[in-house]
Amino acid sequence: MELATRVKELTPSLTLAIDSKAKALKAEGVDVCGFGAGEPDMDTPEHIKAACIEAIQSGFTKYTPSSGTPELRQAISEKFLADNGLEYKPSQIIVSNGAKQSCFNAIAAVCNPGDEVIIPAPFWLSYPEMVRLAGAEPVIVQTTEENAWKITAEQFEEAMTPRTKMIIINSPGNPTGSIYSREELRAISEVAAEEDIYILSDEIYEKLTYDGAEHVSIASLTPEAYDLTITVNGFSKAYAMTGWRLGYLGAPEPIARAIDSMQSHSTSNPCSFAQKGALAALKGDQQCVADMREEFDIRRQYMFDRLSSIPGVTAVKPLGAFYVLANISGLGLKSQNFADRLLSKANVAVVPGIAFGDDRTVRLSYATSLDVIKTGLDRIEEFCKTL
Repeated sequence: MELATRVKELTPSLTLAIDSKAKALKAEGVDVCGFGAGEPDMDTPEHIKAACIEAIQSGFTKYTPSSGTPELRQAISEKFLADNGLEYKPSQIIVSNGAKQSCFNAIAAVCNPGDEVIIPAPFWLSYPEMVRLAGAEPVIVQTTEENAWKITAEQFEEAMTPRTKMIIINSPGNPTGSIYSREELRAISEVAAEEDIYILSDEIYEKLTYDGAEHVSIASLTPEAYDLTITVNGFSKAYAMTGWRLGYLGAPEPIARAIDSMQSHSTSNPCSFAQKGALAALKGDQQCVADMREEFDIRRQYMFDRLSSIPGVTAVKPLGAFYVLANISGLGLKSQNFADRLLSKANVAVVPGIAFGDDRTVRLSYATSLDVIKTGLDRIEEFCKTL
């Protein structure tokens, strides 16, 4: 039986594979410290769960419009204006089954076979696969630790060809935790505007920033940037709603209409009662987000300080999200070898950087308890001494 070429060439998610392996070991009774999954360990806030439960009990369990309920799209429109300075009408907003689907929809809506999409590395591992599924070609641009793993406007310009259709910017970033400054984003947007290149701005970690770092939506900078940008966000990271599968995007009207049509023929609509929970998330008290961010910040400081003190390991202090990307090249091992040996010998799960396009690194998530972080870093430090 012959499968489609686009499917045969896909690479399975290494992040999920590592997390599954760690969970399997735990199920066998092994004391594993898991730093793999990008998932808050906090529970979904009670008022959000209550809104969803009430929706189910009241019978709000039927189809909704394919792009989300009018009230949720209106609330997202208001959120974009208040938080990001972006004027998206409800008709420009598409609610999807997770920010991952929103990213895929954005790429599929504008990219044709043979088009190129520029992706800075280290990157979230699904971006290149989404591009390939859309029939386009990912063009990976390697960034530097010295520049906090961020692409420069000059690198963007050098990587462009007549076939370049889109650039993907993820800020705050996964796996790097880096945040692009207003000036960096403006320079990138100017290059994109010169050649009418679309910008996919993945802002899912927007609410998780530290040390006074400013999150800026690139679409807010100039009218030209607005016209070229598809802004993606969601509920999973900021509100601990990963399993709810709700993301959204704001886009120029023609792109939003195209994505609405695509979604109507693929997934129909996002889960009805989950949308009521999302509405409660946006409209309710945001202290739950502040509390979560404060807890993550404590873990971030500890993990970064400990990793930076290990000989042979370097890291850029993350300003957002909940990851530290550790450069282990000074230890003499490639990322997959390091991760495999760390799991088998020290019972610590990390994600090898080869999954993110940089084989010199491993990613550690601090979306787990401080006790687990302390124990895991003790083990990593002892393991590194044996190399």
